[in-house]
Amino acid sequence: MARRPGVFVRSLDPVEAQRLVKITRTAKDRVRLRRAGIVLASVQGRSAAEAAAMFAASPQYAREVIGAFNKKGFAALDPKWSGGRPAKFGAAARELICQVAKTPPERLSRPFTTWSLSKLVAYLAEAKRIVISVESVRTIGHNAGINWQATKTWKASKDPDFPAKMARILDLYDHPPADGRVVCVDEFGPLNLQPRPGRGWFRRRQPARQRATYTRTGGVRHMFAALDLASGEMFYRFRDRKRWPQFLDFCKQLRRRFPTGRLYLVCDNYGPHGKAEVVTWCASNDIELVFPPPTPPV
Repeated sequence: MARRPGVFVRSLDPVEAQRLVKITRTAKDRVRLRRAGIVLASVQGRSAAEAAAMFAASPQYAREVIGAFNKKGFAALDPKWSGGRPAKFGAAARELICQVAKTPPERLSRPFTTWSLSKLVAYLAEAKRIVISVESVRTIGHNAGINWQATKTWKASKDPDFPAKMARILDLYDHPPADGRVVCVDEFGPLNLQPRPGRGWFRRRQPARQRATYTRTGGVRHMFAALDLASGEMFYRFRDRKRWPQFLDFCKQLRRRFPTGRLYLVCDNYGPHGKAEVVTWCASNDIELVFPPPTPPV
């Protein structure tokens, strides 16, 4: 008696049969594995009820799997997950919620400066007639890329020559002059002189011990550093202070290290950098001090 196509799987060629066996051996998804097993059992001559019993499924489920395989082939083995319950709030409502969340409360005549989730929920219910839970508001904001962040500040220079000075420094970085060398100079400190025990290999929970120190008898130090953009080398000196005599001495050391060509020293607006003695000496020794805005007073 001929098999009914709605109950038994259609005839498979050797390639399809081999692929089906491979799926039953390697599939990691339980739904895909169960469907492939039911189809394979039907290929082997078992009825839908027998195939369903092998995989703890109902006979009706086995018949549906077999019928879908006969129509769609191997695509019927892949589970088609539904999206669950339809979204309660449409795109327009979600956009409105995000818009309100990004609006400062004082602009909406609220007596506070920042939204909490509970205050946002109360405002949406009162002013927009949107009844929503705190968790739903949080989820909608998260999906829209909106999260709780602290307000940050920024500063703009009042120097009228800001564009020219900025362009000058950037041009030195991007197009180093052929007649000299660009060097970035800065100070770091004060550095507290104290012992550094370091690290080493010891038995577990038995590190080397060193007595803690609470008095600093060595004072502090300041570091002057210069970065040569052409070679990537850094030069530094430690001094007890970082006032204009020490900075001038550091400039003289850079001049001795690079005796030929013009030096372009890019430095910040720390007061000693613009001291008259420093500026005069640098000008007479072919050193240009390049300052970002605003230029320190001389």
